[in-house]
Amino acid sequence: MSAAPKSIGKYTVVSELGRGAMATVYLARDAFAEREVAIKLFPQAGTESKSFLNEAALVGKLHHPHIVALLDAAVEPECSYVVMEYVPGGTLEQYASVDTLLPLEKVVEVVFKVSRALEYAHRQGVIHRDIKPANILVTGDFEVKLSDFGVAMLADATHSSLGAAGSPAYMSPEQLADKPLTHQTDIYSLGVVMYQLLSGRLPFSASSHAGLMYQIINHEAPALRTVRPDLPEAFEAIVARAMQKDLTIRYQSWIEFGKDLAGLVRNIEAPREGLSDTRKFHTLRGFNLFRDFREVEIWETLRISSWQRLPERAVIIEEGGHGDSFFILIEGEAEVMRSGRQLSALAPGDLFGELLYFADDIAERSTTIRSQTPVLVMEIKAAALSAASDACQVQFNKAFMRILIERLTDANRKLAER
Repeated sequence: MSAAPKSIGKYTVVSELGRGAMATVYLARDAFAEREVAIKLFPQAGTESKSFLNEAALVGKLHHPHIVALLDAAVEPECSYVVMEYVPGGTLEQYASVDTLLPLEKVVEVVFKVSRALEYAHRQGVIHRDIKPANILVTGDFEVKLSDFGVAMLADATHSSLGAAGSPAYMSPEQLADKPLTHQTDIYSLGVVMYQLLSGRLPFSASSHAGLMYQIINHEAPALRTVRPDLPEAFEAIVARAMQKDLTIRYQSWIEFGKDLAGLVRNIEAPREGLSDTRKFHTLRGFNLFRDFREVEIWETLRISSWQRLPERAVIIEEGGHGDSFFILIEGEAEVMRSGRQLSALAPGDLFGELLYFADDIAERSTTIRSQTPVLVMEIKAAALSAASDACQVQFNKAFMRILIERLTDANRKLAER
């Protein structure tokens, strides 16, 4: 093994992260941006590496919270490289064996997040073609990032694809048979990943590459509950449909797949520490407040928010007090009070406390908000929203304005009825 270079382009190399057949990945420092990055170094010039050309073509084009950002690419006389977002942690491989399996709700959360990333990529004209645990990064707090688009099919590519490239154990029957591919090949591969995360084993194994290909193309995988009998039937049904050889039976879209995954979440008892990110995502997307938000902006909302369960008759906001947050009622019922008199009631999806977001630091709360039942509330600090992306702030400002107009219209209607 050759020693790590001291620098690659303008980046200072810190250490080696991993080495594969086509490239070596290094941890490096970007002094200009003051951040750590991961650099995939290819030993040949860029025009000689289709994997490099694929990833270089996607630099700056895939913007999704569950896709590793591709930041830069360059060609040198003796090599070429792609600069990526550095994601500390490990890959899903560490959770793909029998003795390290994740809880069911975590499996669903991870697979759901990857499915949203792949649905987004598909809308950008990209089919990944190499979905496997080693290409899914997981941070310590379980943020999920899909990586390695080196063998992806790009709708607008000016170079040829890499043929039947990929990892055989995770490849779809049509990919192994070198047939035309659609997004359904990635659905199949993610189904294999889900099978492995739930059981700790791959659905197909053989002593040779040819034998493995034959099994995947011609045999049905062992039913999931034969290798993990305690698994709820719904899990087996979803994995089986994702891995169907018949494309008319396999999931037709990522939306279909995602809806069934969300159904699993509703049937799993929530962990004590709170709701999974998948359940939170679907809860917010179901509220009218978030009707114009894109998926990326909902994920960002989750990252800047905190969720808290409170008992009946808990004071969430107190009249005359100061605050730097606004809230959304997720579950339960609450009441709006002023001077001890009830003004209105709040239901799931209702927003409150947002007016101080537009006020100065010394503004006082004009009402008291008190829970009438046990409640779940989401809190967002004004400072956190101010530091969020422009797109996220625009969506919240539009929502705030829409709600303000609705409240004024309702107040005018009540005045007119007197």
